[in-house]
Amino acid sequence: MLSTSSSLAFRSLLKAAAAKSGLARASARLTGPTAAATAFHAAALAQDTVVFLVVPTDADVESFTADARFFLAALKGLSGSEVAEQVLPFPSQEVDPYRGLTPHFEVASARARALFGLVSGRARVVIASARALAPRLSDPARLTATALTLKPGLEIAPQELGERLAMAGFSPEDPVDEHGEFCVRGGIVDLYPAADSQPLRLEFIGDIIESIRQYDAATQRSLSGVGAVVVSPQRELLPDPAASDDPLMFDRSATIVDYARLAGAALTIFELDDVQERGRALEEQWRASALDMTARGRTIVPFEQLAVPWDDVAAWLGAGRRITQLAIDESEDAGDTHLSCAPTLEYRGRINDWIAEVRKARDRGDITVFVAATAGRAERTLELLADYEVRARSVADADDLERAAVLVTTGQLSKGFHLPAAALQIFTETDLFEEERRANERRRSAARSFISDFRDLKIGDLVVHVDNGIGRFVGLKTLSTGPLDSARGGTGASQEFMELRYADEDKLFVPLERLDLVQKYSGGANPALDRLGGPSWGKRSGEHTSELQSRFGISYA
Repeated sequence: MLSTSSSLAFRSLLKAAAAKSGLARASARLTGPTAAATAFHAAALAQDTVVFLVVPTDADVESFTADARFFLAALKGLSGSEVAEQVLPFPSQEVDPYRGLTPHFEVASARARALFGLVSGRARVVIASARALAPRLSDPARLTATALTLKPGLEIAPQELGERLAMAGFSPEDPVDEHGEFCVRGGIVDLYPAADSQPLRLEFIGDIIESIRQYDAATQRSLSGVGAVVVSPQRELLPDPAASDDPLMFDRSATIVDYARLAGAALTIFELDDVQERGRALEEQWRASALDMTARGRTIVPFEQLAVPWDDVAAWLGAGRRITQLAIDESEDAGDTHLSCAPTLEYRGRINDWIAEVRKARDRGDITVFVAATAGRAERTLELLADYEVRARSVADADDLERAAVLVTTGQLSKGFHLPAAALQIFTETDLFEEERRANERRRSAARSFISDFRDLKIGDLVVHVDNGIGRFVGLKTLSTGPLDSARGGTGASQEFMELRYADEDKLFVPLERLDLVQKYSGGANPALDRLGGPSWGKRSGEHTSELQSRFGISYA
């Protein structure tokens, strides 16, 4: 992510490009921009208004969020933590409520952060998928009331704070080592907000907060001090105040429309037809599940109490601004705008061809920007361009940018694009290097497969790892991979893993890109957990393949 001190020239360049291309202006209907250019458009509009952007899928939410964060950080000179509070994803719940499943905590907390960002005025861009729009939500006023700002000197009893944290969706656990947990022990309160990288420890003198510090969950050692922390709801649904005797009854008196309108957000839809199709498919799925449960003699909550009928959502979307990449009809209605924009080519490692394109862009007066994922890769790109005698500069250099053929910066951008009207061409690593594109595709494919299975996978369920056998799924965990990244010239990073528990409480962390090694256990018996490195799975895996398939619910290609 760009730093405030190094991005002034790049900020000016992007603002000028947005203005020249028309991306800084709102249109009732805009045709032509790619997905990444649409994220640029949303970031440019967010200078003046809150943008609520609806995209077809949860995978789109992920890529649009990263892209919009890149552009908003550059346009406003924001740090990574600052832009993460201003550009927020609003993914779907990913589960069918009639199948007895609840959203994963990380999904629920992401949705709650987006809702709180809208009502608190902190969010500038919220990106939602079609399937995220239907579920009914708790009253915005009640969601706001559960938030609180904690800082040294604040008077609040530890027990009262514990009650407030429980109302906000935190779960009591001791010790606190997972997101969404809290613990009250005398004059100490530990809590782990979903958006924070480390848990927090509050020390009290009586009912006064004396200090707030981050601490290491593994060692319990205190880290840096914190001046203040805003604790926002960790879940989107809060208990219904009219059913105080039943904590499982939730307030579903509001909709996403209420939150967007309360924020004064500019509703923008990317590929409306696709959004409509996916939204209607979700309603059909949930209604079919409700009928199925009723046929089995189950007592269910009617669909209208859980979700908004899609016809109502569609009417709201119909009044929003529409963006589509392809213009089907050449004729333009009043208010329609066409943007000349093209995705960059995929060079798949053909450096000579890319250098030739860079030189053509320079000759026609275009500015070329290359976005590298890390500072180390940015440096290597500068060295590569120097080898080809192409003048390149880092955007961190405040001088001499106009004379450079290529400007190199760092950040996360899914795909490059060309804006002829702005004389701007942007490339990313995935446009240039085949291995980066394939790595990203593998990660996305693994994530999609996991999310699909996760709809039926609950914490505590048995799973089968191809190499290590039967374990128990205990959730997702984000771990630091900084040393590995540093060895590649990076500055440190984190990665999400699937955590499995084996016999003797042994743990196995499976990176998301290797979830192809894990499947849900579907055998009829209740087998013992295997021991990591032990002989039990080896004996089982030596059995006949068809018996493995029936006993352990795993198949081999």
